[in-house]
Amino acid sequence: MTTSATLLRVEKGHAGPEELAAITAVLLARAAARPADHAATSAHARATAGWRRLERQTAFESPRAWRNGVR
Repeated sequence: MTTSATLLRVEKGHAGPEELAAITAVLLARAAARPADHAATSAHARATAGWRRLERQTAFESPRAWRNGVR
């Protein structure tokens, strides 16, 4: 029995060796393009979420709310 570390796993379909090599090259290029201290910079880059939480919205918004700039 041989054990090998699996780097990529195909969830659906059949990927050939060329396709696996291509996706590996893309992933390695993206990882290399990332700054070294990515964890430190990303924590301070965006402190607030870019999406709205639906449970914090009011149940009704006026039809003219877009004019007032109130959301």
